Amino acid sequence: MAALKLEQICKRYGAVQVIPDLSLDVAPGEFIVFLGPSGCGKTSLLRMIAGLEEVTAGRIEIGGREVTHAAPGQRQLAMVFQHYALYPHMTVRENLAFGLRNIGLAEDEIGRRIQEAARMLELDALLARKPGQLSGGQRQRVAIGRAVVKEPAIFLFDEPLSNLDAALRGRTRLELAQLHRRLGATMIFVTHDQIEAMTLATRIVVMNAGRIEQVAPPSELYRRPATRFVAGFIGTPGMNFVPVRRLADRQGMAAVELPGGQEISTQVGAEVPGSELTLGIRPEHLVTAARGPLPAQVEMVEFLGERTLAHVRLADGTRAIATVAGAAPVAGESVQLSLAMEEAHLFDAQGQAHHAVVAA
Repeated sequence: MAALKLEQICKRYGAVQVIPDLSLDVAPGEFIVFLGPSGCGKTSLLRMIAGLEEVTAGRIEIGGREVTHAAPGQRQLAMVFQHYALYPHMTVRENLAFGLRNIGLAEDEIGRRIQEAARMLELDALLARKPGQLSGGQRQRVAIGRAVVKEPAIFLFDEPLSNLDAALRGRTRLELAQLHRRLGATMIFVTHDQIEAMTLATRIVVMNAGRIEQVAPPSELYRRPATRFVAGFIGTPGMNFVPVRRLADRQGMAAVELPGGQEISTQVGAEVPGSELTLGIRPEHLVTAARGPLPAQVEMVEFLGERTLAHVRLADGTRAIATVAGAAPVAGESVQLSLAMEEAHLFDAQGQAHHAVVAA
């Protein structure tokens, strides 16, 4: 395992600036996930780490050694791509051995590494097969195995699960998590799928337009997002955003006026700047109630098995998603909503988040 350090990384394609100025420290043994929408720069960043893209400016260190301009083969990395890129005319064993023979590794060492990787990834029974005789999940495991046998300092994964169906993605996620625990290796994983990020990462790097919005463990991203972008990107369904007007503070906490004219005291400290704010609250903390302070009209009801969600329109026209408690309402019905203010956030005009005060 090895540490990774990115210092003031910049990437431009001609006049187009993809990553303006990005710095990040990854500790040995971390499972880091780059998460963000398409075009945010996460794959370009991964390819710069791998040496497949030139760095316009900045510095990359792996294991304390600068590799900014080193060739890919000199970086002690192994990369697993979205497409398996297996040699179709070779068996699984030959695919695993190919890269090791190219660097002149002894045959007995090649055999040892293949045996260990096959045991770890349950490929023992498949070693004599060719890729055309394997399922999609098996081919992906072979691609991961080809990285494992290299015994790299850092593993890089470029959306490796996107070609699998939902059931296979779930199983392969579990296998990757187990592999990380067994190897204790440093892993960098790129995805736009937040479920993959939330289940695999020790820390998630949320990217937006080439910049880092927040770096934090999954639970912290969900409970205490740093910005409105992170709050809206993390969670399914996403966080509700309700425009509110700032009122006089109450007992050191910010008070606001809801769209229906109701006044409510938040549990966010009074240091929030500005008068026009946005209240952020997740669907599980916005619940139908007999005497809730927020009136709404139901537009649609979703039955999801373990919970029922109501898509509603507030007095000012804002749409929101609430959790149904008790009997499900019907479209067109008026309901009242209660808010768990200890889980609510306020966002200022710059999109910065201000959270409920945590009791000591």
